[in-house]
Amino acid sequence: MNYLQAFIIAVIEGLTEFLPISSTGHMMIGTAIMGIEATAFVKLFTVAIQLGAILSVVVLYFKRFFRSINFYLKLVVAFIPAVIFGLLLSDYIDAALENVFGVAVALFVGGLVLLFVDNWIKNNDLDAEEDITYPKALKIGLFQCIAMFPGISRSGATIIGGMTQKLTRKNAAEFSFFLAVPTMFAATAKKLLDFYKDGIELSGHEVNLLIFGNIVAFIVAMLAIKFFIGFLNKHGFKLFGWYRIIVGAVLILLYILHIPLSVI
Repeated sequence: MNYLQAFIIAVIEGLTEFLPISSTGHMMIGTAIMGIEATAFVKLFTVAIQLGAILSVVVLYFKRFFRSINFYLKLVVAFIPAVIFGLLLSDYIDAALENVFGVAVALFVGGLVLLFVDNWIKNNDLDAEEDITYPKALKIGLFQCIAMFPGISRSGATIIGGMTQKLTRKNAAEFSFFLAVPTMFAATAKKLLDFYKDGIELSGHEVNLLIFGNIVAFIVAMLAIKFFIGFLNKHGFKLFGWYRIIVGAVLILLYILHIPLSVI
C-alpha cells in the first residue's frame, strides 16, 4: 500500500463511518478496485483508521462527552454486547473482511430496510440524553452487534436501534456516535494485539501509513458528521437506502458476470 492508496481509503472511511452505508464495506470495495491485496496489514489499516474518524466525535462533542459519569455507564452497558459477540465471532468477522460479495448482498438488503424504516418507526419524541435509560442503551448495543458483518453499517444499525427505543433521529445518531468511541478503541486494540500475537511487526513505512490514514480520516469525518446530522433530520434515510441498493446491485451484477472490481 502506498500513500495515495492510504489517502483514498482514509477519505472513504471519514466520509462513510457515520453514514448508514457501511464504512468497512466501502473500504473493502475501495481496496478491491485498487487491486490491494487483503494482507494482515491492510486488514489492520482498515480497522485502525476508523479510530481516527471516531476521535472526531470526541472533539466535536467535547463538552457533552465529558459531562457525567452516568453517561459513561450507559456507554459501557451499550458496549458490552459488542465485546461478547466480538470475541465469540472474531475469526468469522476476520474471514468476512475478504468477502466482497457478502458486502454487496448486505448493502442491497440494508438499503431496502432504509427505504422503509422512516415509515415503520414513527412518532419518536425522546430528544434528550437523559431519555436513554440503561435498558435502552443495552438494546441499542445489541443492534450494534448486527453490524459486525461488513456491509451492514454500525451507525445505521445503532441509529435504527435507538429509534426503536423512541429516540428521535438526532438523539439516536448522536448516541451512535458516542458508542462508536469505545467500540472502535477496543476493535483497534484487539487488531493490534492479534497482529503482534501472530509475530508480525510493523515496519516504519506501515506505522507512517497508519498515522497518515488516521489524520486524514479524522479531518474528513469532522465534516461528514456535521453534514449527516442536518441531512438526517431533514430527509431521513431514503436517499441512503437508494444509494445502498444501487451499489449493492452493481456489485452483485459484477459478481454474476465474473468481472473483478480491479478492472473498473
